[in-house]
Amino acid sequence: MDNNRYMDLFAEESKEHIQVLNDNLLELEVDTNNLEAVNEIFRAAHTLKGMAGTLGLHLITDITHNMENILDDIRNQKKEVTSQLIDILLECTDTLDALVQDVIEFGRERDRDVTDLLSKLKDPITSPIDATTKQEFEKGMELDEYQLSVITAGMEQGLTPYWIEVRLQPTCLLKAARAYMVFQASEIFGEIIKSVPHVQDIEEEKFEDTFYLLLLAKDDQANIQSRLESISEIDSVKIKKAEYNLEKSFKKIEDKNTKIEDKQQKNNGPSHRQARSIRVDIERLDLLMNLVSELIIIKNTMEDLSSNNADSGMTENMEYLSRVANELHDAVMKVRMVPIEMVFNRFPRVVRDLAKNTHKRIKLNIVGADTEVDRTIIDEIGDPLIHLLRNAIDHGIELPEERIKTGKDPEGTVDLIAYHDGNNVVIEVKDDGRGINYQSIVDSAISKGLITEDKASQLGEKDIIDLMFQPGFSTAESVSDISGRGVGMDVVKTKIEAMGGLIEVETELGKGTRFIVRLPLTLSIIQALLVEVSNEIFAIPLSSVQEIIDISLSDVKVLRGEEVITYRGALIPLVRLERELEIESDKGSKDEVITLVVIKKGEKLSALTIGDLIGQQEIVIKSLGKYLSNIKIISGATILGDGRVALILDINRLA
Repeated sequence: MDNNRYMDLFAEESKEHIQVLNDNLLELEVDTNNLEAVNEIFRAAHTLKGMAGTLGLHLITDITHNMENILDDIRNQKKEVTSQLIDILLECTDTLDALVQDVIEFGRERDRDVTDLLSKLKDPITSPIDATTKQEFEKGMELDEYQLSVITAGMEQGLTPYWIEVRLQPTCLLKAARAYMVFQASEIFGEIIKSVPHVQDIEEEKFEDTFYLLLLAKDDQANIQSRLESISEIDSVKIKKAEYNLEKSFKKIEDKNTKIEDKQQKNNGPSHRQARSIRVDIERLDLLMNLVSELIIIKNTMEDLSSNNADSGMTENMEYLSRVANELHDAVMKVRMVPIEMVFNRFPRVVRDLAKNTHKRIKLNIVGADTEVDRTIIDEIGDPLIHLLRNAIDHGIELPEERIKTGKDPEGTVDLIAYHDGNNVVIEVKDDGRGINYQSIVDSAISKGLITEDKASQLGEKDIIDLMFQPGFSTAESVSDISGRGVGMDVVKTKIEAMGGLIEVETELGKGTRFIVRLPLTLSIIQALLVEVSNEIFAIPLSSVQEIIDISLSDVKVLRGEEVITYRGALIPLVRLERELEIESDKGSKDEVITLVVIKKGEKLSALTIGDLIGQQEIVIKSLGKYLSNIKIISGATILGDGRVALILDINRLA
């Protein structure tokens, strides 16, 4: 057996099951009577146990087995859900996550001491429930019309319905095989009307150690019990006569069928086939994307050649090639697009733990979790968003007593919102906390030597907000595990800008703060505006281009030592690309008209001077690695159709 292959599959699938554990434990914490959540947790833990047991991962097997025992007690109403129990189960989830990470990194479980955790699981702080499992058992005992008809006919012939509880030994490895032997032995005595859980679930081992059968038989229960107990690895067999009020049961089914018919009439519409999916290694998608990128480069080359050829047939074929290449690119991009909920799903647990640690009451609202973005962005955006959430909770949301004094709900709200805006995905982190105190930021920046008092007096609100993203900046009065060390916000900005995005801040004192993160939908192929500056070609992402204008040189003014122009009634800065790129201008001072590209970064506008305008083109972004790393306004390069290399301008550095 290729163990590495199965380890990889286990690592991939186990992450999904751990996420299911987290999500449903949080739901169970809110609604302790949510039996569906308990069942989901049980199924995820059971699947993890099965996979881990097959691969010899004993720590994961032990933890999940003990989790199942507790969950089984909850389902059977032998234990009730308490906050202490939720904490223990969440601790189990964290430990499982760490163990799975060990498997990913080292190919095996590392030696971790889980003795204390297993002790907590075996003797959790819970309140016993005196009620028996009758309620849940009766729910499983409900029969449909056909099953009741069979029982009615059987009882008329002198047969007796029995409910049989079969408990397997905890050490039983092939539970489905033992269950099959029980089924075979039972059918010697009569007909099995129903099983709890369903037969298919038993075959797939989707149960702990116990299952039930409804058997319609002629023999007395002593003979049945003796036969079943003779099967190996059976821990116990309990049999009792099933009592049914047949008239009442048929009436209940009739009422249920009426409700179903009403619902079907109400929702009468076309049925939708369930979407099918397969797992694809991300490296294969990357390879496919690279091949599409090469195709785009070849397409641009062919378009460049065909522009110099008057052959109408070649032009027609080039148009077809261009269309197919674009459709292929769009198709591959759709395959790479994944819902942002893959990241968002981590955050309810993060917020829950932070709220508990800071003694605050916080409600997290998630909107737009189905918004799709490129897989590359999914892999990178998680940490910046976690830091923004930490800041919202630690600095933004007030303590309950403080909120009550200001007339607010004692429970603070954090909104996490995602949506598409053109070729960008926008993610907002919004809180209804205390807002940002501009003076506190200025005072902190001065005390840390980031600015002088003279410089501080000239700062506007946006300039003050920018201070938050300076390395070493913090307004926290004390250092905590959550924030206050002066690291993070600068890293957040750097990471977002490295993805070609930007971050903006809106705040109102006493009302709250909103962080707005804008990111491109993809980081590989974009539409760009090609321009020429001093005989060199540069690419500007088209999503950042607001307008292209020609102005007279006399319209350029100087304000506080900086060149500006008037654009739509507002003054915006003029950026001379030759100067920023440190290249010599080939234009003389006699030019009276200059061409400008107006770019937009968030709400901020700037005008870039260019020599000539080449046009719009789809380009493939290539990393420069360590080359030109000292020139911060270059974010990458692309190969043009004629083989020349064009550098891509980083608008975040220029605007």
